[in-house]
Amino acid sequence: MTNLENLGTFGIYTFDFEHQPAARVRDSAQELEQLGWRALWFPEVGGREALSQAGYLLSCTERLHVVNGIARIWNREAGATQAASALLADAYPGRHVLGLGFGGARRAGVKPLAAMAGYLDDVDTLAKDSPNPAPRTPVRRILAAYGPKMLALARDRSAGAHTYHVNTAHTAQARDILGPDAFLGVEHAVLFEPDPDKARATAREHLHPYLDTPYNIAKFRRLGYTDDEIAHGGSDRLVDDLVFWGDVDTVAARLQDHVEAGADHVAVQVIGTEPGASSLPHWHRLGEALLP
Repeated sequence: MTNLENLGTFGIYTFDFEHQPAARVRDSAQELEQLGWRALWFPEVGGREALSQAGYLLSCTERLHVVNGIARIWNREAGATQAASALLADAYPGRHVLGLGFGGARRAGVKPLAAMAGYLDDVDTLAKDSPNPAPRTPVRRILAAYGPKMLALARDRSAGAHTYHVNTAHTAQARDILGPDAFLGVEHAVLFEPDPDKARATAREHLHPYLDTPYNIAKFRRLGYTDDEIAHGGSDRLVDDLVFWGDVDTVAARLQDHVEAGADHVAVQVIGTEPGASSLPHWHRLGEALLP
């Protein structure tokens, strides 16, 4: 796998594009590029197909690195993932990162680790047997990973790992498992709100779906939070660890903590923006604080 140093230390992670027409998505991506951001991450949450959206964003820009964070493995067969990612690698050398994660229409009795390993086996076999020209710049692949076994799989079968909604202690633990060479990209949510009560209320609204699902609850327990801290919207400690809030200097300093803990790259997700609205004003402020 090729390295991912050209993503820079900080990037943007956004759900915004799920709620915007294509023309507005194009304009936002182009403005991000003009501001000097080098990496744009986006999830797959059911609205738009991950790899076609990645292709659109790449076609709209000239230098921006586009990262699937994540493409759900059960939303498409391995053959479709292999073919699409190979085409993007060939058409936009070194600009697309295929982030894969355990998601989509789940299959009964299949565990995440086994599902991911089997999916990667299929993708790699299909890549060897593909009738299409191999891209000169190889596909860059990372895996969504939290627990030790999935992090080890990311280390051994991809360029590295992508984590989501974790604290800085987890970043240090992940770096120990990944070793010094594998890539570690960490998403973190931020909110520009100095009032603690308002900030925590917005943060709890954002975190609610993640504090109510078994896989996420298990993750937070591994991070050292008690059941009491996870229940009832999350304790102040949990909320403050997972959503950095305050003025831009405070937020920027706390994001830097992930880098010091071992992250190669931090993908910053601005929360508190209404669906259909744009986070661009906040991305401007973040760029002034975080970009060289």
